[in-house]
Amino acid sequence: ALKGGSPFQVSAALKEGRVTPTELCQKCLSLIKSTKFLNAYITVAEETALKQAEESEKRYGRGQPLGVLDGIPVAVKDNFNAAGIETTCASKMLKGYISPYNATVVQKLLDQGAVLLGKTNLDEFAMGSGSTDGIFGPVRNPWSYSRQYKEKSVPKSHSQEDEESNWVITGGSSGGSAAAVSSFTCFAALGSDTGGSTRNPAAHCGVVGLKPTYGLISRHGLIPLVNSMDVPGILTRCVDDAAVVLGTLAGHDPKDSTTIQDNFKPFDLPNLTDVSKLSIGIPKEYHAPGLSSEILSLWSKAADLFKNAGAKVIEVSLPHTRYSIVCYHVLCTAEVASNMARFDGLEYGHRSDMNKSTESMYAATRREGFNDVVRGRILSGNYFLLKQNYENYFIKAQKVRRLIANDFVKVFGSGVDILLTPTTLSDAVPYMEFIKEDNRTRSAQDDILTQAANMAGLPAINVPTGLSERGLPVGLQFIGQSFQEKQLLTVAKWFEKQVKFPMIQLEVKRHDHGAFQHQKSASFS
Repeated sequence: ALKGGSPFQVSAALKEGRVTPTELCQKCLSLIKSTKFLNAYITVAEETALKQAEESEKRYGRGQPLGVLDGIPVAVKDNFNAAGIETTCASKMLKGYISPYNATVVQKLLDQGAVLLGKTNLDEFAMGSGSTDGIFGPVRNPWSYSRQYKEKSVPKSHSQEDEESNWVITGGSSGGSAAAVSSFTCFAALGSDTGGSTRNPAAHCGVVGLKPTYGLISRHGLIPLVNSMDVPGILTRCVDDAAVVLGTLAGHDPKDSTTIQDNFKPFDLPNLTDVSKLSIGIPKEYHAPGLSSEILSLWSKAADLFKNAGAKVIEVSLPHTRYSIVCYHVLCTAEVASNMARFDGLEYGHRSDMNKSTESMYAATRREGFNDVVRGRILSGNYFLLKQNYENYFIKAQKVRRLIANDFVKVFGSGVDILLTPTTLSDAVPYMEFIKEDNRTRSAQDDILTQAANMAGLPAINVPTGLSERGLPVGLQFIGQSFQEKQLLTVAKWFEKQVKFPMIQLEVKRHDHGAFQHQKSASFS
């Protein structure tokens, strides 16, 4: 089941009894242990997962599975609350905090019989683009240990020292979830996406990363970063799987007033055969400074692919894109400053031993609990929100945000169906190179192609497209119209079939079983 690639294979295997949910769960738990060095998981809920798999097995035994996700192992980024499991946001501030309730998205997965394996690693409070700044250490990209990367980039000696110095980052901030899906330890994972935090690691880890329309999926139980942009993201190994998970999660939630009021009807993705009626827009502003020649070439070839298949491919302009990243960082830090105020050492999480006064306890708690990145964003945000700065920074940024959103409205109003852009500026960089620049500089570079979709609240998806000269994944991004996920995913599925992205050939030496390899993805849908 883990090695197959045909549609419905895993669900069919479960229904036919060729594999049991418990066997599937045990296999994934075994893979988590053997890939522990990737640091993809913060918490592995082995006992709970096996109990959930046992319950699933009983349902299959009665011939009453709850749906396609019943018995399917999944993982969740550690900024979603899960009852009875530690939720840390990779921060000392919440280390040891056990949530009394499930986030809506977690509850919906469990209601469909999914098996929750554990919580995945991230940048502290999801502030970063490398999954390198959490207290549990950086996440390693599984492609660092792939045959494709080793053959092209690692010196022939293949020594342990070479592997240690050459491993590449996953991207972030949902790097743990992307690595978990990429390394076959689960079939789907939840991330969060505020400025690209699902699509960025999806591109670097060679998986599908979907950011739905703002308001389509509930944020209740997602520990907030930027309320007006946060969206739960979906990471899977193929577009069909992303559609299945979306169908489970989407819809109104009375606990989140920003969700849509209408009922959401899950959909099966059609096999698109004729793209002649499609209009694909290529935004010229996304030819950004720092875009690698490899990705530019891939982007051009993808546009030609659509053109040769009969689609209308036109260059479009989103003129306010160049202001987008600056605007994003003003609004992001302002909302961060507001959201982080709740962590004061009184209600939950870390509390300093400083007891001279309430004020000194507050200050010491926040100094000890937050890392430099979080503290820096809080300071920036509060600066922008000062009375003398509010109009010049925060209000002005809100006005620019409206202009950015209107750019998309105009382009889609002109007859364009889907926008095609790069997801990242380059393939994944080695960790030692990544940390030479600070978090703020890296985030400004890495979010540049993704955050505009968050500013406008639009759906966007990363589709793995090819391998770089170094044998690492490169992805392209499709941006759709608001609440038009079916059209977006249908086009993404067509593109996925055309490019035939090669699966990771993961070579991991294990002390107990030598080496194992996976050459094909497993689709549960």
